[in-house]
Amino acid sequence: MRDNSQPTGYIRRSASPELRSGHTPAATHTAGNKIQMSRIHPARWQTVVQLVDQYCESGQVPAIALQVMTGETTCHYCQGRQHVEDDNGTLRDDAIFLVASITKPIVVLGVLKLLEQGELLLNDRVKQYIPEFGCAGKHGITIRNLMTHTSGLPDMLPNNRELRSAQAPLSEFVRQICELTPDEPPGRIVQYQSTGIAILGELIQRITGKSAPQYLQDELFQPLEMHDTALGVPPAWSEGDAARLERIVEIHVPPELNVEPHWDWNSPYWRGFGAPWGGLFTTPTDLGKLVDMLQQQGLALDQRLFSAQTIRQATRDQLPEIPGLSETARQGKGWGLGWQIVTRAKSDYYGDLLSDQAYGHGGATGTVLWIDPQLDAAAIILTTEPQEPHGRYLARLSNAIVAAIEV
Repeated sequence: MRDNSQPTGYIRRSASPELRSGHTPAATHTAGNKIQMSRIHPARWQTVVQLVDQYCESGQVPAIALQVMTGETTCHYCQGRQHVEDDNGTLRDDAIFLVASITKPIVVLGVLKLLEQGELLLNDRVKQYIPEFGCAGKHGITIRNLMTHTSGLPDMLPNNRELRSAQAPLSEFVRQICELTPDEPPGRIVQYQSTGIAILGELIQRITGKSAPQYLQDELFQPLEMHDTALGVPPAWSEGDAARLERIVEIHVPPELNVEPHWDWNSPYWRGFGAPWGGLFTTPTDLGKLVDMLQQQGLALDQRLFSAQTIRQATRDQLPEIPGLSETARQGKGWGLGWQIVTRAKSDYYGDLLSDQAYGHGGATGTVLWIDPQLDAAAIILTTEPQEPHGRYLARLSNAIVAAIEV
């Protein structure tokens, strides 16, 4: 195990408050004429480190990698094993994680790039772009419905397990989603739906002629210099002496999930599948670049990747404005465009201390990303232990991280 006297990669940018490189704080407090920005308290950060060490050394979580960003301070820490059963295999500092459903809002960002280019409107019906989708009660489903989980579609196909066991291609999943009958008409219920995000990936391909993985690479990952990020493992990651494939961390698959090794999260099939709803591979450092862009309202590396208004719309609660969606249906829930709005009723993964301005997303492989504009802080927590249904380790880590932030 590592020497934990100091957290790995701990960075204090200055002894006195100053901005992260290129970062303008979303929330500041003034004392006289001096701007006070959020920072991570070094002693309280050790509580976070100790919690990570406790989970990894006890075997509760095989591996954890963190990146926490505030106005003044950035902290990195990683601990655990690269491979689940290898007690001597220390987690690499450059480890690549399968982040599962954190993929969803990133695919939505790709669609929002098309919106900014005048290719579509949020209230366009999906069948305008994918005609075969407009059957079996789905003719009224809009792009906004898919982004806000108000389409009425189920989360997964009824035969999801059979398709994965047969190693079916993504195109077969899309074909069968197009034939589905929704559980409810669009705009009536808020129901988490991976199937809807799959259709957004197909929408990207129909409009651009590029696959969703290639489009995101060209329009998002390359401009942000996210060099260790891909939707699905590309063939190039197997090449060379420093192949990225070797950096991918193994996910612990609990026995109760009852899945077969040839199609679980660690299988070549699933790694190469590129599921728009959960197939993104990345690192905390790369995700930090995306987070910084969101905190900068679309600015990144001296270029404007998105308009500030697009980011504001994506990260505010859209549910109150969806016609036909009752207050009862949206009670305790909040969805922006792809991003989950953290509510008091929804503390799974996010903990109990974030403000009502916070948003983010979690993933079934044991991951969460959150941004809290009121705290001027963000956290990326990537693990290899599925956290369903309550995100117990993620929520506790989130609480410890927030408690270490001084504003």
